[in-house]
Amino acid sequence: MSGLRIPGPDGVGGGGAGRDASGGLDGAGTASAVNVLAPNPSPMTLDGTNTWIVGGADAVLVVDPGPDDEAHQRRVAERVDGRRVTAVLLTHGHPDHSEGATTLARMLGAPVRALDPRLRLGDEGLADGDVVTAGDVEVRVVGTPGHSFDSLCFWLPGDRAILTGDTILGRGTTVIAPDGDLGDYLRSLDRLRQGAEMLEAAVLLPGHGPVLPDPSGVLDAYIAHRRQRLDQIREAIRRGARDAREIVEMVYADVDRSLWPAAEMSVAAQLNYLKTL
Repeated sequence: MSGLRIPGPDGVGGGGAGRDASGGLDGAGTASAVNVLAPNPSPMTLDGTNTWIVGGADAVLVVDPGPDDEAHQRRVAERVDGRRVTAVLLTHGHPDHSEGATTLARMLGAPVRALDPRLRLGDEGLADGDVVTAGDVEVRVVGTPGHSFDSLCFWLPGDRAILTGDTILGRGTTVIAPDGDLGDYLRSLDRLRQGAEMLEAAVLLPGHGPVLPDPSGVLDAYIAHRRQRLDQIREAIRRGARDAREIVEMVYADVDRSLWPAAEMSVAAQLNYLKTL
């Protein structure tokens, strides 16, 4: 589960399925990270899941293997090109990111490391502050709960890049899933914004959609959007909306109704957050 692609404040319209096979995303990245785009486009996954191969000439990490799709796993293995895979890392456990992890890890002879113990293959997990290496490439783990309870981001200091999973998308905004929390998500956005400025981050590498330059600007826009949406929900309640469905009918009236269930999920998360204020 990932993004809600809505025209207007929530992002740019248009689904991934109508684009060419790669959407210009396959092979994108930085000096140490390259994207292998999974063939699972949809309104919620945009062009598909971005599987990132991170590392150097001798050793790599694979981040978010995506769906359990044999052709995709073969393409990832081809891009690894015989290099040692020190680990498969998961930004979080939603199936569009993690479903293929065990199969790919066994194919490549690597452990699976994740925050959620249920997703691991091997003894080691992942937690905020951990450092994982592949040869001379270093990846630092940043805890960013909110989209899901187990969401992580990965900072690549050598590339000044942040792998963001579903915390930040290449287009649109992310949905707060049932296992997530908006209060946590807002705190994670603030943490990433502070870190992007302090560390002089140059690029965001999302779990779906294109690479994003100007991390601070992107994070400012995400934070402003969330505050604006909360204001719209407050206004809908003042106008008489009684539940998440009625709020969606007001606030998302110009959005394709096929996206209303996802919008309702986000509204429910925002209502729960407003109750805590």
